[in-house]
Amino acid sequence: MNVAAPQTGFVRWIYKIYIVLFYVYLIAPLLATGIFAFNDSYFASMPWKGFTLSWFTGNTYPKIGLFHDVRLMSGLETSFLVGFIVALISVLLGTCNALLFERKAFKGREFLYGVLIIPLVIPGVVIGISLLVVSNMIANHIQTNFGIHLSFLRPGLFMVCLGQISFITTITSLVIAARLRKFDFAMEEAALNLGARKRRVFATITLPYLSPSLLAAGILAFLMSFENFNTTVMLVGYRAPLTIVMYNEMMKIGSTPTLNAVSFLLMIGSGALALISVLAQREKNPAAATVADMN
Repeated sequence: MNVAAPQTGFVRWIYKIYIVLFYVYLIAPLLATGIFAFNDSYFASMPWKGFTLSWFTGNTYPKIGLFHDVRLMSGLETSFLVGFIVALISVLLGTCNALLFERKAFKGREFLYGVLIIPLVIPGVVIGISLLVVSNMIANHIQTNFGIHLSFLRPGLFMVCLGQISFITTITSLVIAARLRKFDFAMEEAALNLGARKRRVFATITLPYLSPSLLAAGILAFLMSFENFNTTVMLVGYRAPLTIVMYNEMMKIGSTPTLNAVSFLLMIGSGALALISVLAQREKNPAAATVADMN
């Protein structure tokens, strides 16, 4: 709908109703999950039977809360570990990719950029299966011919991290490249003319300018890693991240208030990280001040 065009009162009301219904559609399931996490009932459904924190802190059967559920806490710890590793490596690789594609002109640049984008359109489960097949093939070949057992090429945390990095790096590259595309290279030239070396220029001019996008890309990578299921499920070993643990729990006994408690905490944590990312993007550019200090 073209909101700039003249509209009748009826059309405006229809548009407002549509907006309200759209946001209700988005928020209602999250709101219901959060409410049932505090419902003093053994089932994640109505009616409301009173407020309780047992699904978070309970330690007696049948009310085993999140913080006393060994499997959920182990999955949460694994997800934090994998998310941190994936975010760190993805931001590092994404920064290298952004600098390469935004600053260098070389033969085959368009082809390689297309290859970088491909993981965005490939289903995650296909990426997981492909990596699993290739890694097992390499591991089997080395073990058969050389007698060396490469356990890290079997399903496990290493393969989970590798699988997630393979497509999350694309996202971080695009986020950082978008920021770098707006960079005024004249500031680097001014710093070089003032006698600064390239390393110092990068550390004091380019890197501070990119820092908001680096933080935003890191948060985005962590959240994407934390919630990933399609790729992870094909590569997971005996240490399962939280998404896999929750899926296994639901396959056994269905949705429970404890899982709602986990979901509630994840919503709060994800919202807080998203807010930090937005605030970081609003920071002022420190590069110009740095050049002025060098003068």
